[in-house]
Order: sequence, then C-alpha cells, then structure tokens
Amino acid sequence: MSKEFPLIKVLNVPFINTTQAAFLTTVEARINQRQNTFIVTANPEIVMYARTDSNYQHILENADYITPDGIGILKGAEILGEPMTERITGYDTMLALLKWGNEQHKSVYLVGAKPEVITDVKAVVTARYPDLNVVGTHDGYFDDFAPIANDIANTHPDMVFLAVGFPKQEQLIADYRHQNNGLWMGVGGSFDVLSGHTKRAPKFFQQHHLEWFYRLITEPTRLKRMMVLPRYLKTVKESAHHQK
Repeated sequence: MSKEFPLIKVLNVPFINTTQAAFLTTVEARINQRQNTFIVTANPEIVMYARTDSNYQHILENADYITPDGIGILKGAEILGEPMTERITGYDTMLALLKWGNEQHKSVYLVGAKPEVITDVKAVVTARYPDLNVVGTHDGYFDDFAPIANDIANTHPDMVFLAVGFPKQEQLIADYRHQNNGLWMGVGGSFDVLSGHTKRAPKFFQQHHLEWFYRLITEPTRLKRMMVLPRYLKTVKESAHHQK
C-alpha cells in the first residue's frame, strides 16, 4: 500500500483519504514513470466479501490504493469517527484517466463485459478520445487470462482497465500485474455505462448520493446485492462500539 495519502480503515480495509484531484495527480505521475500501480475501488459489497475471504483480503492489502467507491464507505468512516474527504468512484476515475490519456497520447488496454458491449466501448473510446491509443480489447468471456496477459505484456499499455466484476478482476490483476508496468484497475460494470448499454443515474440522484436507489428502481434484480448495505452498516456500528 503506497504511503502518499492518510489511510482510514473501514472493517480492516485501508482506504485512502484524499480528493479525487489529488489522487489523479499521483496516479498520472506514476503512469508517466511506468510504475506498476494496482487500484481497487471498493464499495461495501467488496468490504463485506473480504471479511469472509482471507485470500481476497490479502489481495486488497497488496493493492497500491483502495479508494472509497460509494457513499456507504463514507458513511462507515463517519460512524467510526474518521470522516473522509470525498468518494472516489471507479467510473469517474476511469473517465478522468481516459481524458488525461488522450491529452498525453497514452495507450490503454480494455478487458471485460459482453462481446457487444466491449465492441461499443472501443467505438466510444476511439471517437471520444482520438489521441488515446487502444492497443487491445477483449470481452469478459475467457477461460484463461494468460493469453490476454501475454498480449498486454507485448503491447505494453500505460493503463489496463479490467471490467469482469469482483473478486475475479482483483484476483487476475494480483496474478498478472507483473507482466506490465503500468496502471491496473478493476472497473466492474463501468464498460456497460461507458458504452451506453446501462444508463448512469441522473445528476439529481448522484448529487444526493442516491445512485443506489436509482439502480434499484431501474434494476430490481439488484435487491439481493443491495441487502449487503444494512448488514455492512450494522457491522461497522458494532466495530465502532468495540473500539470505544
């Protein structure tokens, strides 16, 4: 875990406590220096999963940065009496890095999502960021990541975005990051949004931290996943009580 930012532990997961702008400045400098960098953008679901899987917890501890993706993490830190500056979402971080990569003529490799989604992502990225070099793409349907990792090693991208969902994306990054000194970041469902296949919550929902509610009313199948949130908050409250 890199030491540039103060860390706040929420249920044993060490989150960086900083602004999106300061974080991006650091990450961009690392990409320029071709430093191997592994970012995890973690929400309550990831935190709760790590509690039940020691291997995944170990992967998180070995990432360079874990950012608070989602209002639940900020709420948790607040309950623990250690408020965080702001949330740093995977989607916004990815967009900012694509924009920066375009300005700096960087290269990117995109892996994940359904075949039709990754095709549309490539089209959107090449249209929106014409000076960013997309050196490779692959959908999320693969049995073996080794040939893709091999291609990443050969094409030497500045940034690799992997959208195959947790815990798989973080496990793959932990296993293969040594093959390319650049940025490795898991971005979950971000390709679905970037390609236009899934709509992002309207501004009102974003500003009022109600993206989860928007997703719930537009995708009721998410209810089971959303049920993690009350369990997570209860666990944080219990840990805050023990710390007193």
